[in-house]
Formats: sequence, structure tokens, C-alpha cells
Amino acid sequence: MVTAVLEPSRHPLAPFIHRLEQGLPMLENSDQNVMEVVGILKSYGVVLDAYSNNLNYVAESQFLNVFPFFKYFNGQLTGDRLLKHWWHDRINFEYAEYCMKSMFWHGGGGLDAYLDTPEFIEAAKKAIAARWKNNPFMLGLNKLFPDFLLEQTRQMAYYTGLGQFWRVMSDMFLDLSDRYDAGEIKTTADVTNHVLAGLVADASRPITYKVEIKGEVYELIPESAGLTFLMDTAVPYVEAIFFRGTPFAGTISYNAQAAQVPAEQGIFTYGALYADPLPIGGSGIPPTLLMQDMRHFLPDYLWDYYMGTLRKEQDLRVKICQTFQKSMFCVTSAALMGLAPHGLEPKTLAEQQANREFFEHWMDRLLSSQIKAVNSQA
Repeated sequence: MVTAVLEPSRHPLAPFIHRLEQGLPMLENSDQNVMEVVGILKSYGVVLDAYSNNLNYVAESQFLNVFPFFKYFNGQLTGDRLLKHWWHDRINFEYAEYCMKSMFWHGGGGLDAYLDTPEFIEAAKKAIAARWKNNPFMLGLNKLFPDFLLEQTRQMAYYTGLGQFWRVMSDMFLDLSDRYDAGEIKTTADVTNHVLAGLVADASRPITYKVEIKGEVYELIPESAGLTFLMDTAVPYVEAIFFRGTPFAGTISYNAQAAQVPAEQGIFTYGALYADPLPIGGSGIPPTLLMQDMRHFLPDYLWDYYMGTLRKEQDLRVKICQTFQKSMFCVTSAALMGLAPHGLEPKTLAEQQANREFFEHWMDRLLSSQIKAVNSQA
């Protein structure tokens, strides 16, 4: 243990830095916060299960399919499911693809780096050649534009990368709900500790990708590539979806002359931790799809809480988004604690200072986030 103690931080978000240093989440503890966070993460876990299954199905079974009209059916196309799909009585898998494409665009991490290696390019070219072996048009197109199908293969890798990441997170959130129902989760710190333990347990889980073409298996990302769950999918996901995100059409001008979108991706602040919940439900707002999906799987206690509010169902998706942001600050807290350079029990003053600088760096990025708003909600 450290005997000397650092002076309190003078950062504008110092209270949250001190909470993280003590192993506490950025979301303050209350029975209501715990109930909301666990309830929404249960619903999110059910939705992520569906998202994960579909992303992995597309990556493995729809490899370079030029017209994947039925990719959302997971190979189970029936007349009844088609009618429900047209009636929009279904999971909004488009949101999963939005997250995948955001990760693909922002990049970062080992997965992004590996997709540019000679090893991946060679494996991808073999798979492309096998996929279009008897199609002279596609082979000719590939010769004219050699990067086109290669880039599509890279995108397929992100399908499975995100699918494998969400597989772990879905199981983690559903287990959290079970523990809450059993009376084991009582505080927001319990929530964060559960997530942190799950991240650590699966940190080294390998991320791999292979496809079967005409009975032959092609390993695009072998286990020997060394890609793992935490550093190569979880951390890039937090960066791309929680922090950076993408500007939503209708809420900000894409006109270059308006200069409302930063020129550098690294300073984007459109992620889940920053977004204003009020536009939820409007046109061009991708998270609306997620909130609509989660509303179908809310546990009874969370549904009853929402129905006890003034507007009941009228602003349900907005309320779900507000609760979801609370939960994401808990998940982000767990991620930051897990990435702290010297853990949560630094042994020297220098290690304590290094942790302080680490947390202050991340708090710099959260200055314009909803961190104060979620902690001011009753």
C-alpha cells in the first residue's frame, strides 16, 4: 500500500477521477441507478445476443455475397419471417452494422493493424479467388479494382470481430441480471466490479476468422495472429462507439463550409457518452433502432418504473436512452479501471501519479460528455 497520498486533483471532473482511483464507477450509487442500470443491461444483453449471432452469420455464411438480400434471417428464411420482416416486427440488425462500420472507419487496435499485413492480404486473396473461381466477371472486376473485394473482406473481418466481442458482453450482462435477481448486486460498484471481472476473465480470448468455401476452410485470421478480445476488440469498440461515434444526419450539418464536423476523427465526440438523448426517435438517429429493440425486452421492474413517470410510453425511447447512458458510464468505468497502468492498488507514489495522469487524460475527453447529466437525474 502507498503511505504518501497525492493531493486532490484540480481537474474540472476531479470528483469522478477520485471515484475511479477508489475503484468506484463514475455513476453515483443509488437504488434507482442500480435498478435502471441492471434492468437496461439485461435488455441490452438479449439484444446483443441477436446482434452477435447475425454478425457472425453474415461473416461466415454471406462471405462476399454481392446481393445479401436475406442476411438478416440467419439462414432461416420462411414466409412468416419474411412478412414479419416487411412489417418491421423484428430486431433492427441495421444498428449492429452501424456500429461495425463505425469501428471499421475509426480503426485502431490490433485487428485494424492485422488487416493491413501481408499475411492477411495473402489469405484474403486466396479466399477471394476461391469464392469467385467460376465467375469470370467478378474475377475480371477484381483485376480491374484489386482493392475492392479486399476491402470487403476486411469489412467481413469486422463483422466477426464485433460479433465475437458482443458474444462475451451479452453473456456478461445476462449473468449480471441473474446475480441482481439473486440479491448479489446491490450497488453501482457491484455492477462495475462484475463487468471488470468479466473483461479480465476474457481478456486473452482469441479473435479468429475463417470461412468455408466449396468444402475448403480458409483461415483469414488464425489464432497465431495473436488477436485478443480485450485489446483488439473491446478497447477499439469503446473508442469508436462510446467516445468518437459519428455525427447524426439532421442534428449537425455535413456541409464543409459550416465546419461543424471536426477535420480529425480523433477528436470526434459523438459517441454514446456524449449524445443528447432528446433526438432519439427522430429520423437519421441510429441509436433509435437500439432503443426500439431494447424496449421489447425490458424486465418488468424497469417497465413499471418507466410507466410511473409523467409521460409513460410517450417518451419511452428517450428514457431508455438516458438509462442506457448511465449503464455505459458504468461499463466505461470498468474498462478504465482495467486499463489503469498500475491497477487500483498502486504501490508507490510514482505509480499513483501515473494512474492519476491516466484518469485525467480520459476525463479531459469527457468534459463535454453527459457525465454530469446522468448523475443529476433523480
